[in-house]
Amino acid sequence: MNKQPIEQAHDADIRLSSAALQRAALRARELAIKTGTAIVVNRDGKLEYLAPEAPPAETFHAQEPSGDYGDKA
Repeated sequence: MNKQPIEQAHDADIRLSSAALQRAALRARELAIKTGTAIVVNRDGKLEYLAPEAPPAETFHAQEPSGDYGDKA
């Protein structure tokens, strides 16, 4: 197993996946608020249902930087 931090991965898709997951979580919270749906999280092996109006435990300010993805055409 590679113990190198994911931010140092050679593949840009892998390197930026953490930021993409954070953006997806923010969008899921926004959708939950709009629809009044609980947010289900897994903490320490236990499912927790969070009210959509509850602020997230951590606030992420994830914005993907523009990066060089190479020529994938």
